[in-house]
Amino acid sequence: MLDIHWLKTFVVLAEYQHFGKAANALHMTQPNVSLHLKQLEQTTGVKLLDRNPFHLTQAGQRLLESSKKTLQELQVCQADLTALNDLNRGTITIAASDIISRMLLIEAFKLFKEAYPGMDLVLLNTTSSQASARVKSAEADLGFVISQKQTQPLHFVELQQVKWVAFGHGFEQHIKDQSELTLILLGHDTRTRDLIDEALPKLNLSNYRVMEVGSVDAQIDWAEAGFGVAIVPEFALSTKRNTQTTVTPLPDFPTTSLGYIVRQNQILSKAIKQLLQWVGYDSVVDK
Repeated sequence: MLDIHWLKTFVVLAEYQHFGKAANALHMTQPNVSLHLKQLEQTTGVKLLDRNPFHLTQAGQRLLESSKKTLQELQVCQADLTALNDLNRGTITIAASDIISRMLLIEAFKLFKEAYPGMDLVLLNTTSSQASARVKSAEADLGFVISQKQTQPLHFVELQQVKWVAFGHGFEQHIKDQSELTLILLGHDTRTRDLIDEALPKLNLSNYRVMEVGSVDAQIDWAEAGFGVAIVPEFALSTKRNTQTTVTPLPDFPTTSLGYIVRQNQILSKAIKQLLQWVGYDSVVDK
């Protein structure tokens, strides 16, 4: 019988391809990592990897595929079992970007902590794509994202439509005379940047260059400092007060959706349903 701890060790070892690094990641000693591998090979009766240079055998590749699926399914199962308990103690993990979490979650978290003092809220600062991955693997109970498609194994519920604005002085002047313009945008590894790149041709801009930054907050700060014009979701400005920077609506930009995601058929605890109601969705359906 294959031990679940052996499988976890094997998956991490295959990821790091190094016994010492795998041991550090698992908070184990290197001899214990080697022991788990030896026990796996003895139980399965096959060689799973070569050490020098490190590479998985064909049998190792096959076991790795099944091990990942097994560990993920067990993690999903544990999340559902925890939800079924409906306990007043435990942890709810939420994945969301900094901007989305500040706009949607601060007041909801205050109400939650008053109603459920024995429960902990863990907030993971992620992009929308990362939030989707965390929910899919059951590393997060909820994710708040923009532009999520209805795809297996995730279920998306829209909370509001997202409109876009140009934040920064000089945008309208550029439209008039095509003067040089610096666009302050997120990097290419974000869903928001993908949406912007698809929509930019609708603005008929010319003579512009792109300055890439790492967060929507950084976009706003650089634009407010006069370094260019940031294209951001309108809701991102809701956390900014006393700004004197020009805000230009972009009606030609297609709207997108802001909402939350859970796994298909995920069991939602009473605490999570209550949190979603405080966030602003009043008709949470049992999953």
